[in-house]
Amino acid sequence: MPTKRYVVFGHHFSTIAGAGPILGPTMAILYGFVPAWLWIVLGGIFIGAVHDFTALFVSMREGGRSMAEVARKTLGASGFKLFIAFTIVMIVLVTSSFLSATAISLTSLWPLDKIGVEEGRTVLKTVVRDGVVMGRIGGIASTSVVVITLCSPLLGFLVYKKNLKSVLTYLMAAAICVGSVLIGIAHPVTLNPTDWMIIISIYVLFAAGVPVWLILQPRDFINVQILYGGIGLLVVSLISCGFQGMTVAMPRFNLAEGVTHLGLIWPMMFITIACGAISGFHALVGGGTTCKQLSRETDARQVGYNAMLLESLLAVCVLLALGAVLAFSDYKAIVWPTDPAVRSNPILGFSLAAGRLFHAGLGIPVGLGTVFGILLVEGFVVTTLDSAVRLSRYLFEELWSIALNKVPRLMRHYWFNSGLSVVLMWGLAYTNAFNTLWPIFGTANQLLAAMALLTVSAWLLLRKRRKWFTLAPAVFMIATTLASLGILLAGYVRTGNYILIAADLLLFALAAGVIVLSVQTFVRRRGGPGEAAPTV
Repeated sequence: MPTKRYVVFGHHFSTIAGAGPILGPTMAILYGFVPAWLWIVLGGIFIGAVHDFTALFVSMREGGRSMAEVARKTLGASGFKLFIAFTIVMIVLVTSSFLSATAISLTSLWPLDKIGVEEGRTVLKTVVRDGVVMGRIGGIASTSVVVITLCSPLLGFLVYKKNLKSVLTYLMAAAICVGSVLIGIAHPVTLNPTDWMIIISIYVLFAAGVPVWLILQPRDFINVQILYGGIGLLVVSLISCGFQGMTVAMPRFNLAEGVTHLGLIWPMMFITIACGAISGFHALVGGGTTCKQLSRETDARQVGYNAMLLESLLAVCVLLALGAVLAFSDYKAIVWPTDPAVRSNPILGFSLAAGRLFHAGLGIPVGLGTVFGILLVEGFVVTTLDSAVRLSRYLFEELWSIALNKVPRLMRHYWFNSGLSVVLMWGLAYTNAFNTLWPIFGTANQLLAAMALLTVSAWLLLRKRRKWFTLAPAVFMIATTLASLGILLAGYVRTGNYILIAADLLLFALAAGVIVLSVQTFVRRRGGPGEAAPTV
């Protein structure tokens, strides 16, 4: 469905961004500000953006095929099967991680005195817990997410069926965003995390089967207005605070605590910060939906490469916001709680930092700024779940076609494949805490990126093109992620988490198979005649 570039950019950026460039840096700043900043900046420019652009371009050049289909052409039928299986496991991990984080953050409560506002002088509704007045931060975001979702089909109808002008499209999207927040302030929705898991799971089950113009594209376009606005507010607030003399208060280096909670800085920091530096999920989005919406090949660089740079900028802003205005003790209490009964809530940690930053830099009330911070994350987590379940549905359909000689009619239906994706997502999220899921998701995500870079390198090899700029990052990411799988496996064995032990071993086996096929391809074809290089 060829679409205007600015609309595709909004869809692509909001889908790949999700909560990744916020959650990853929020957790990894525990190692210290400097290591996290270096990885985001250098990784985003030289590895992540290269990965996104080349994967998107190759998918377009191959007629809109996914990376798995490209792997079939470059690595053979075995490479295709391994890629499909690996991708399905990775998507289950990413959706379960985001579902868990969303359910927790939509119920976020935090003491008013720690937010920095007084009772009766804030837009936040309050509740008293153990004698402490708590602000309902998550409830406003909950309502906003519901309102935006309900309004998306109307915007989609007006844009794609009635050809609504671009200016009016932007104005209507902005009005929906503002209106959703005002409704949320007046009527915050308050449910428990389990109920939110069920509601969101049901929503994405339906969203995965409807045309992209009805919910996916218009919802992404509305949400991306919040994200653009949030990035703008972060940048302007940071500049303003910098001129006021504000400095980074969090430790520059904090390796000891980082190692205690997360593990060795290499490889664990490199997989904790996933989307802000490099993410294999981006290749799935590029080869799954984005490549089918671009009008011309030259748009691939502007959408693929530039969207990744913007995501890295967001991740840097998150680090600066956390490091400048959030007390390190509050940060650890929210993101790395010592009480086993308290769930890690990195979205709340970022939201509080954003609220204080907006207040210090622009004078925005802390309560309102905190709500905007949580909105900055929530809409995009749900958007990512939309796209991820849709992609998982495609992959299951491909898996059945290669695993069975005659696929039963039921297994060809999108309800069955979407339902299977949702059930696996919900089951893993319900039985595991977010901070347990994130490391193995990050590892699988980065390993998928390495496999995509290997596939692109093999594609370039066949055409006698330069390939070092994709092959070198692929080798680095393979070494990093395999080391991470080994460290995580040891931890899962100690705690007896058999589900994640199985997932870890499966990821390792599938990755090993792709690596062996890639090496064989390079050895066999390095000196042979290449395919004719098509003219760009």
